[in-house]
Amino acid sequence: MAIQQADKLLKKHKDLHCAKVLKAIGLQRTGKQDEAFILAQEVATLEPTDDNSLQALTILYREMHRPELVTKLYEAAVKKVPLSEEYHSHLFMAYARVGEYKKMQQAGMALYKIVPKNPYYFWSVMSLVMQAISAQDEKLAQTMFLPLAERMVEKMVKEEKIEAEAEVQLYFMILERLGKCEEALEVVRGPLGEKLTSELQSRENKCMMLYQRLQRWPESNALAHKLLLKNPDDWQFYSCYFDSLFHLIDQSWSPPEEGEHCAEGAVHYTVTEVRTFVEDRIKAEDEKKSRQLRGPYLARLELIHRLRERGCPEEAQLGEPMELMVQYFSQFGDKPCCITDLKIYLHLLSPDQHLKFINGLGEAVPLGGESVEEEGSCVFPEDTKALQRHLCVCQLSRALGLHHSLGTEGKLRVIKDLKAHYHHGLKFGATALKTELQFSDMYCLMAAHVYVDLWKETGEESMAWQCIGLLQEGLSHSPSNAQFKLLLLLLYCHLGAFEPVVDLYSSLDAKHVQHDTIGYLLTRYAESLGQFAAASQSCNFTLRFFHSNQKDTSEYIIQAYKYGAFEKIPEFIALRSRLNQSLHFAQVRTERMLLDLFLEADIVLSLEESVKSMSLSPEEDDILWDTLRDNRDLTVLTSWDPKDRSLTEEQRRASVEEECLWLRMRSLTLRLLAALTTLGHTHQQQNSLANENGIGDKTSVAARLFSELEQTLQKAACMSEKRAQYPFLGPPSTRLAAALACGSCQCQTSALQLTVHLQELETMGLGETDASIISYTCYESTELQTRICNTFKSLVIQLQEMSNKCKGDLLEMKDNRLKTQPSLLENLVFFLETMCVVLWVASHCAKVIRPLKASLQKKKKKKKDTNMAPPAVVCGFQVLTGGLQEVLSQVLEFIKTQELGLTALKLASLTLEPHTQEEEGFIRAGMDKVQSSYLRSLQEMGDLLKRRAETLKTLKI
Repeated sequence: MAIQQADKLLKKHKDLHCAKVLKAIGLQRTGKQDEAFILAQEVATLEPTDDNSLQALTILYREMHRPELVTKLYEAAVKKVPLSEEYHSHLFMAYARVGEYKKMQQAGMALYKIVPKNPYYFWSVMSLVMQAISAQDEKLAQTMFLPLAERMVEKMVKEEKIEAEAEVQLYFMILERLGKCEEALEVVRGPLGEKLTSELQSRENKCMMLYQRLQRWPESNALAHKLLLKNPDDWQFYSCYFDSLFHLIDQSWSPPEEGEHCAEGAVHYTVTEVRTFVEDRIKAEDEKKSRQLRGPYLARLELIHRLRERGCPEEAQLGEPMELMVQYFSQFGDKPCCITDLKIYLHLLSPDQHLKFINGLGEAVPLGGESVEEEGSCVFPEDTKALQRHLCVCQLSRALGLHHSLGTEGKLRVIKDLKAHYHHGLKFGATALKTELQFSDMYCLMAAHVYVDLWKETGEESMAWQCIGLLQEGLSHSPSNAQFKLLLLLLYCHLGAFEPVVDLYSSLDAKHVQHDTIGYLLTRYAESLGQFAAASQSCNFTLRFFHSNQKDTSEYIIQAYKYGAFEKIPEFIALRSRLNQSLHFAQVRTERMLLDLFLEADIVLSLEESVKSMSLSPEEDDILWDTLRDNRDLTVLTSWDPKDRSLTEEQRRASVEEECLWLRMRSLTLRLLAALTTLGHTHQQQNSLANENGIGDKTSVAARLFSELEQTLQKAACMSEKRAQYPFLGPPSTRLAAALACGSCQCQTSALQLTVHLQELETMGLGETDASIISYTCYESTELQTRICNTFKSLVIQLQEMSNKCKGDLLEMKDNRLKTQPSLLENLVFFLETMCVVLWVASHCAKVIRPLKASLQKKKKKKKDTNMAPPAVVCGFQVLTGGLQEVLSQVLEFIKTQELGLTALKLASLTLEPHTQEEEGFIRAGMDKVQSSYLRSLQEMGDLLKRRAETLKTLKI
């Protein structure tokens, strides 16, 4: 309708620029990008100056992701209307969108000359700072851009024109980046510092930071304890206070004989003074009748920890850590933060104190006499505060490893108690809203963790089913509990069921940067469990965020300039950089392209067209390997595991190394497949001139990529031998070990090696009949053909072996137990991917061999030689296609059998004792979801393999 209305207007007024642009926006939004662009350029070349046309063109270019064209628009407008404040400011913002910092600086000064307002002047100054931040040469930043920015601000300071806090913040930022901390300190403590009012304690925080950078520990110490007198709960100042104390001790600092200790006042330079100060703060809290602060009590534990680290005997004077922690619990045990407060100081207890400590805490938990018969002989808390105390004791027990040290029977008893407390606690949240969490949710989550322990230790899958049932029950009472969803998501993935995961993840409602930090939980399993439609959707979802990041960040930067939040601009730039360098982004982009090829290449479009539509170039590696960042949040799942069972830094590093190695393998495979499409040349073109003009280059690209793939495969084999094990709640392993174990990597590498051999064969031909060259060329060609034929046979054998590793029952009932084999599903996906790669290579083989065979037949006819046997490579290719057909038929038959078996499986006949009817319902619901997910995976893989079987029939020579 918008397009129609614009057309009506244009019939009456042919030169109405704005109507043309509005029509172009309509065309752009209906997918007619080329028409829209032509129409927009008609208007843009006329260099319009009316505001409506300029604004409409800006909207259009932004939607086209062509912000650089907006700058040209406003450059022309400013030339025509040189005194327009509005056009000059629009030009500045247009430069900001594309990061043209030098032009921004010039535009800012031009604007200031027209309208001498402070913000415009400081836009120009900030643009100089941005030139310094983005400069490749640090020396240039320190000797030219930042000093110039400093001089510009100093000019305003001397003329007493500084008006706003933002201007002082910018001055501080420049001095800080120049390393002029003394000058920055003068600014903060001087009259300009009085403008720093938007944040609480802004001046004090800046002073503290500068004292630490200048290593002025006396001032840092004095300021910290002055601030702690005002707010004894501010943890950052306790850290500064203790840091400065130990620096002063190390330097053997002593105060001057006369006068103040330092500019900030008295300094506490001995452990005794600091201990007295902390104890005085605690005393003040003890005397309070109302709300006590946690800071001073935690500061005492922190001081003990630091003194113990340094081996200082004064530690004993502060008290026995166990008693202090029990005392802390008695004061703050009813707060949910108590567990996180105490957990970091558990190392202060010796192993033989653990049980005594927990028993001591238990005595401070007021439990009523209420008991529920069917739940056993548990005594339950009477209110939510008592519940929180009891819950904290349970969490600390787990954190000390007391759960882990129990045997199977002991763990089952713990689960029974935790479930009883969970069910009892539900009554306190009977009137809670759906968006609120139940008070007793953590009991449920902890019981689930103990179930996971049992499953991993005993291998009993019934523990996993009971865990799923319990978490499903938890979600029925607390639909918004993200921890239940995350753990359920992990359990389903480990059992090979991706279908229920999609809904769970979408219900988490991940926002913005979370697509990068927790997205790995979804994208890691999507394709590997055979749910290609869902995998495609989840990749799109993630990529949409990364692609919009570039555009969104520009808008944030513009807003920061408008409102003078200069210190935020480098943060936005850093965020954009962090997301662009994300390892997860590179992985999803690569997997998405591979997935598109597996689903469509040579089925919907040819491989060549598919590669072209992705703008995929084998020569260019668009992954910046040296700057890749691991942005995953590996602590997103709540865990109370002791330190020896938690994720270590070494495991984190091993995980990143493994992720990068798997990404490199996938990226090289993708680029080699793209190289296949550039190698399709006929025999007639293979003369020396063609070889010089690029065909040889393309061969060398494929050969180089193949060499890199072989090296990566060797590294992968070495890494796989190390077998890095991660905690269940830690990072998931990549598909690397499984790909090597089932032979997928090796088979794909063998297939891709053929591209290099075929290129040699294409150059050499199938053998000549000219007597002068017959001896050497024929021998070379025959040897090469034998090598190619051996690879053909090897591929069929490897695929047959891979298909054998897929055989077995995905889901079976034995002795009234349900057993899953998700590895079979992963192996099936690897078989499918490998079959796709082999078929693309086979298709390339056919393109190379057909013209060679035709050329040889022509020569035979001329020589009238009809008795010659067909070339070995032709026979070998027929063996390959026949073998592929057979293996494919076997796997399709196996999938069909599995589908029938799964459909016939009656899960309702399983007896799930000794559970209540409600618990049984939740467990069965989980089992049904797994069964349904397996069926969907088999169906999707079966459909895809059938379509591949159709393309196989076309491979004839």
